[in-house]
Amino acid sequence: MNSKTAASPSIPPQHTGKQVDLESRIMLPDEESAKSFLQLARGRLLDVNNWYATAEIPAASFVLADEHGGEAIRSVAAKGDKIRIDIPGPGPASGDGYDWVVVTDITELADQLYSITLQPTTNPLKLNDDTAHFFKDVASSTLVVERKGKEIIARYHGRNETVNTETDSTIDNVRNALVGVGAKLGLSYPQWKSLVEGLVKRP
Repeated sequence: MNSKTAASPSIPPQHTGKQVDLESRIMLPDEESAKSFLQLARGRLLDVNNWYATAEIPAASFVLADEHGGEAIRSVAAKGDKIRIDIPGPGPASGDGYDWVVVTDITELADQLYSITLQPTTNPLKLNDDTAHFFKDVASSTLVVERKGKEIIARYHGRNETVNTETDSTIDNVRNALVGVGAKLGLSYPQWKSLVEGLVKRP
């Protein structure tokens, strides 16, 4: 699950389901300005609780939690943290009304690249093995901010997006099918696109 492609150390390889790739760019006057802006983008990237505000057209809200599901005291994400996602419409019963993901990877290359990878996971507040997300746990979402000379690039890479319709709950299976198909048809595109654009928005 943690295997990486040669092109980027932070993006899981594509094997099944849908693949999504988005990006947004900003050019700075010089490399020093770009390095400074990259740190601003890094702060936005790892400040999960403020992704709603960072996104130019916010839809879903994200709350950083620890591995046990309790709301994290700190705001900067770390590997192993869980994130509770509230998307418009009904949430899965397995997630107590929320979709859940876990931070599986954080890559930090000073002055060059920062990334965070998320994968669907179980609800840490329940004792069951159902993935509390509309995608199966083979799916992943990777957000990247990187510097190339004077340019800062924010990227989103969705991999192995497969709808989760094999839980023990028929209601959840129907809900996941509806939300998952919508996501596959591009309805989640505006959410991620607006977040990517927000990561490189001038303050």
